[in-house]
Amino acid sequence: MKDLIITFSSLWLISHAASDVISDIMLNTIPISISDVFEGTDQKNDNFNTLQIIQSQGYPAEAHTVTTEDGYILTMHRIPGKPGSPAVFLQHGILGSSADWLIVNKSQSLAFMLADHGYDVWFGNYRGNTYSRAHVNLTINDRRFWDFSWHESGIYDLPAMLTHIVETKQNLLRAYIGYSMGTTTFFVLSSERPQIARLVQSAYLLAPIAYMKYQQSPVFRFLASIDETVKKLIDDVLHGEILPNDILVKILAKYFCYSNTLEEKICSNLLFLLVGFDDTQFDYQLMPKFLNHFPAGGSTKQLEHYGQSINSGDFRQYDYGKDKNLKIYNSIEPPKYNISRIITPIAMFWGENDWLSDRRDVMRFVNELPHKPILYKVPYKKFNHIDYLMARHVRKLVFDELIDILTNNKLNLHLET
Repeated sequence: MKDLIITFSSLWLISHAASDVISDIMLNTIPISISDVFEGTDQKNDNFNTLQIIQSQGYPAEAHTVTTEDGYILTMHRIPGKPGSPAVFLQHGILGSSADWLIVNKSQSLAFMLADHGYDVWFGNYRGNTYSRAHVNLTINDRRFWDFSWHESGIYDLPAMLTHIVETKQNLLRAYIGYSMGTTTFFVLSSERPQIARLVQSAYLLAPIAYMKYQQSPVFRFLASIDETVKKLIDDVLHGEILPNDILVKILAKYFCYSNTLEEKICSNLLFLLVGFDDTQFDYQLMPKFLNHFPAGGSTKQLEHYGQSINSGDFRQYDYGKDKNLKIYNSIEPPKYNISRIITPIAMFWGENDWLSDRRDVMRFVNELPHKPILYKVPYKKFNHIDYLMARHVRKLVFDELIDILTNNKLNLHLET
């Protein structure tokens, strides 16, 4: 298994390093378009961006830009509700984008379900992904642009986006709905900037990740074990950026992931090595659409920060090494996040087969919260980390329960008992 992971990682690193060169050659010598890449997949709308997906389903769509305190320009998307409608905010996971909430068909999509229930639906996009690759001073070719982990997304990205919604609506945000890294950054926000977290009336966290001591993904375990010298080499080769949504990724996806049933299975099994195996609920027909949007890009530092969480068993800020820690934190160890500051009413959703959000890590975190959340175990034993985005029956398994808790104000009732 380890040899497979090393080989796969090495091939990915080589292909990524050559990506710009190959893309330039192809674009300059071969008349190719994104529609050409997906020709023959029987998925006409796979290459739509977030706004186009929303509009194709008959909903209005808007794009908003916000600038963070440290200069990143982020794009938010929105399905506007009627005047006075309560706002909800959807935040994607690592290497994802706003499009992640729209991969499943309309009847299964949480975003469209919320819109149909009368909510004003907002989507966030973290720095560095497909929709947020701008800065007031830096370009994406500047190594400094990519000098961020999920800590910065928690203390800068979320405050900028949530404040914009509250100022636009002139009202508090009814619900924050985060998935994977979208939960991690909410924990960071709540512990480091609790005054901003008070703008949120309730939080619904899918596949919550804070502690990662018991995560079971062999890929993440391997990444966490990489020597610091090798990490620096990888970081230098990639200039801090990892897995952008470029044309080479799309071409490799077409010819490796859904050319035929065998290759489709190989591709999905590689994904399962990351998140847990579930070949029953996993909707293979969504692979073309999924791979057109994911990965959407991020920083190597985001993955490194998770790797540190795996190795330390703690939920704490980025570890720069003893000398730099002393300069930045006035301590040789990075500070732990103050979980006792998290006071927003929370509902947590977890799956028994989620290799990244293990029950033991989730329960450790729950036991440290000042107020006990509503805990919802997905009633399907094989439910994994990616099933929140791609399961055939994700509405029945997860989203119906989430909307029931939200619309019937069950979180506040839970806190009163």
